[in-house]
Amino acid sequence: MKAVVITSPGDPEVLQLQEVEEPEIKDDEVLIKTEAAALNRGDIYQRQGFYPPPEGASTFPGLECSGIIEAVGENVSRWKVGDKVCALLSGGGYAEKVAVPAGQVLPVPSGVSLSDAASLPEVACTVWSTVFTRSRLCPGETLLIHGGSSGIGTFAIQIAKFKGAKVFVTAGDERKLAFCNDLGADLCINYKTEDFVVRVKEETEGKGVDVILDCVGAAYLQRNLDCLNVDGRLFIIGSISGFVAELNIAAMFAKRLSIQAAALRTRSVGEKASIVKEVEKNVWPAIMSGKVKPVVPQRFPLGEAAEAHRLMESGNHIGKILLFA
Repeated sequence: MKAVVITSPGDPEVLQLQEVEEPEIKDDEVLIKTEAAALNRGDIYQRQGFYPPPEGASTFPGLECSGIIEAVGENVSRWKVGDKVCALLSGGGYAEKVAVPAGQVLPVPSGVSLSDAASLPEVACTVWSTVFTRSRLCPGETLLIHGGSSGIGTFAIQIAKFKGAKVFVTAGDERKLAFCNDLGADLCINYKTEDFVVRVKEETEGKGVDVILDCVGAAYLQRNLDCLNVDGRLFIIGSISGFVAELNIAAMFAKRLSIQAAALRTRSVGEKASIVKEVEKNVWPAIMSGKVKPVVPQRFPLGEAAEAHRLMESGNHIGKILLFA
């Protein structure tokens, strides 16, 4: 089969489509013939040499995919050959076939194409496990999403609105802000021309937001705390600005604030299966009802993975970027 191989750590051109051996499945795994895979920021970090796959995982990049099951392990009962599915991966999505633990597989939601389904597992599992399970966003509360036009952001806007929350977003240009507004965001802030802390305080009568989903990291840490409401929760899922920041913790005492951070890829197979189960129960109905939709305006053949990475690194995309096997 063909797969995209990281020939050495470096720029996008190190991604090369090569002939490789097909994966062998374990008793609790399924083999998926890949229809499409979606890009994630972690793929770029892996390509650069900063984010190695967990022990035992495929060395090929790709944290989510969709396709048709080609084989099932002896201990797998739910899935059968021919099922159309999408899956949360620890790696290996940039390939024509991938082996996946059965608990990390989801049915393709009705109303969603097989290819578009590749854009769902990572964002759905990330947003559900951080914003809802850990940060406990409730109906009537306000969520601030940094990077509102990203794959995570566009999904988080929709599911938060579906669950009855108010949604604020930041983004870097008017095209992206307009897209977020069309998805249902209540307040869209251009972080290049406006101070998001000031705007949040203006819109909330000085109270602040209840939950923040942050991919920026160090540069936003203090400002995020400054615009949280009493009992506010900050969840950090990325750190594109760096990992080290100075923090005045006085506000945390006064407002009973909490800070959490997590990565999805490094969680155990059991933890991922639990998250996937919750996503199918709580998120899939919103997708099947048409209230939450995939946002995938950019698509590339598998052999053009380098070009897809360049687009993601440019920051000019909206939503998810797909690779077709």
